[in-house]
Amino acid sequence: MSTESEIQSEIESLKERFSETKALYREVSALLFFRYGITPTASKLYQYVRKGSMSAPADALARFWEELRGKARVQIDHPDLPEALKVAAADAVQTLWGQATELARTELAGVRLEVQAESAKAQADLETERERATSLEAQARDLQIRLDELADQLQARSAELESERRSHSATTARAEALQRQVGELQGQQERTRADFSAELEKGRTAIEAANERAAGAERRALREIEQERSARGTAEKQLTLARSKLAETERESQAKALEFVTTNTRINAELEVAKGTTARLTAMVDGQAQQLQSAQQQASQFKAEADTLRSLVEQFKPVPAVKPMRAKRRTA
Repeated sequence: MSTESEIQSEIESLKERFSETKALYREVSALLFFRYGITPTASKLYQYVRKGSMSAPADALARFWEELRGKARVQIDHPDLPEALKVAAADAVQTLWGQATELARTELAGVRLEVQAESAKAQADLETERERATSLEAQARDLQIRLDELADQLQARSAELESERRSHSATTARAEALQRQVGELQGQQERTRADFSAELEKGRTAIEAANERAAGAERRALREIEQERSARGTAEKQLTLARSKLAETERESQAKALEFVTTNTRINAELEVAKGTTARLTAMVDGQAQQLQSAQQQASQFKAEADTLRSLVEQFKPVPAVKPMRAKRRTA
């Protein structure tokens, strides 16, 4: 084990035995001087002990030398020693004590200068830290003001976003209502188409029946005319015998011809009624188609507005950061 290690070990033992700082420095001074032959100084004592202020080892060292001088005088004043030896010993101790005291004072002055320099540096560092703290406080106040402004903006934007959401909900409800109306109109159009198809089929059936009746009447008329021709041929051959019957036959022919004209007129009237019904149904379907197209255009417009609102809502959602910015107002 080296000398420094032994000295440090002894000092650690003294620290356990002496809790009072001055007493500990005094014992360490005695340890260094008497056991290891090292002249103690204030800086060396503080280097080993490191307790208290820098003045504590200097005060303890001064007391140590005073006690040492007092003990030396007692020994020098012993009656058995010659006077010359007493004087020489006293002078030697006095010289040693003066040198040690001067050395201690020099060490103390150096330590004081170091302490003053460290204190000045610490004071300058403290001023720097104070200025930095003041600057940081100003920055913190500015940041707090900015945060308050951002919080107000966020609250306003949140209110605007809530209003836009309500408007979007109302627009969505209107769009849904229009969609339902479109569905109802489509259903009504389907029903109208079905009714129109049924009426058209009825008209076609009526037209076909009228055409068939007209064709039948024409065939009957042709047959009757053919019969009349045959009858006229027979009548010409039997003119003399059938003259009396000719007038009656002509009357019957005229009556049948009148019946044919009447039947034809009635069929034409039925055809005109069917055409009018067809035109009315066609106009109704066209009007409903226009209503459906208008409703579809309105639904497309409201859907576009809803999509615009949805994109604006997504764009202005709050983002978690320091404090999120309030979303910009979105138009429904």
